Amino acid sequence: MAIQHLALATCLGLVSSMSLGAVSNSEATALGNQLTPIGAEKAGNAANTIPAWTGKPLTDSHALEQESPLFEITAQNYQSHQKNLSSGQIAMLLKYPDSYKISVYPSHRTATYAPHIYELAKRNATQAELVKGGNGLKNFQETVPFPIPKNGLEVIWNHITRYRGGHVERTMVQAPVQENGKHIRIKIRDRLVWPQHLTDGYQPKKDHNMLFYYTQKVMEPARLTGNVLLVHETIDQVAEPRSAWVYNAGQRRVRRAPQVAYDSPGFASEGSRTTDNFDMYNGAPDRYDWKLIGKQELYIPYNSFKLASKSLSYDQIIHPRHLNPEHTRHELHRVWVVEATLKDGERHVYAKRRFYIDEDTWQAAVIDHYDGRGELWRMSEAHELQYTEVNVPWFTAEVLHDLLSGRYLVIGLTNEESKGFDFNLKAKHGDFTPAALRRSGKR
Repeated sequence: MAIQHLALATCLGLVSSMSLGAVSNSEATALGNQLTPIGAEKAGNAANTIPAWTGKPLTDSHALEQESPLFEITAQNYQSHQKNLSSGQIAMLLKYPDSYKISVYPSHRTATYAPHIYELAKRNATQAELVKGGNGLKNFQETVPFPIPKNGLEVIWNHITRYRGGHVERTMVQAPVQENGKHIRIKIRDRLVWPQHLTDGYQPKKDHNMLFYYTQKVMEPARLTGNVLLVHETIDQVAEPRSAWVYNAGQRRVRRAPQVAYDSPGFASEGSRTTDNFDMYNGAPDRYDWKLIGKQELYIPYNSFKLASKSLSYDQIIHPRHLNPEHTRHELHRVWVVEATLKDGERHVYAKRRFYIDEDTWQAAVIDHYDGRGELWRMSEAHELQYTEVNVPWFTAEVLHDLLSGRYLVIGLTNEESKGFDFNLKAKHGDFTPAALRRSGKR
């Protein structure tokens, strides 16, 4: 694959991977000029297949839904496009040559944020740093600590902390799908709130090291209904690791859940993902060495408004072996490429991971996962779209494919829900306590 390796002296100000962050004031002036306010290259590419970023909010998603593909990538023609594909994407084409394809549409850089996010990014650029060892942040505010990253770990922290609306409730479906298409739909209601957006306000004693508060409650099927997960996600995970609790409706008890991390089985996922597969990647990065490979132009899921359409049923989307490719959309975008290699003496089911992080959102768009033998095992993709009502790029679904078993897991579908995403959630500190967990779990 053709990857643009990063030189020591570029307009991005990239330097040694030993740096702990915080660029100079002169470097930060690139934000909003050569770079977008959160650090992407403003200019398009030389071939004009990636446009320049204009910063204009998307106003007509319907027009994107009406576009036709430029071309389709299949098992028969992928060699002509492989410089813009990940190894996992190629493996999917070869594993399912009769049904899987990648439909490539015109590229649109629709990702924008509210002005205060741009202000935070510029402030963080000159002040935020990694703590010793890289397993946390200091002098950081809310989102995008490293808009001008100097190493792979800083890129990963940008994904972990990226802005998702500040306070949101989702009612969504996740489905572990067998190779023959049989699956169980697990309906989940989750809440994600940054402390700056709680209705009773930011409280320094409680919130000084808190990135966000999170709950996940199972609504269906009946055998899982009422099970709830609570997470307090920290910023400096050396000083204070993630705290988690689980309410088991059958036992009617709350218990601490220190195992909700790394490669433990994901909550309510039927064992089809690890905990840190959720949101493409989450949690403490301390078990890996992180290498910044460079930048690459990659076909990634983008502007996935068709996949999010309320006119589609789950049966129309969830097909055997993979999502129905008639409803998915890929575009050519620039991504940061970061490789994670398991440290000597550490344990994880993934010995290596290769991340492809969208430059315009800092969201992981594609991740290839390798097992302990060095074999490609799983490939995940996030189907991005812009939530125009709140000026937030996120995704409408994330999909984790098991390339060995033929199974896959889709998370985040809201097509049949009356209100999938609610960015007007009102929540206070008391909603994210073990006591509240017990109350919310009653069937």
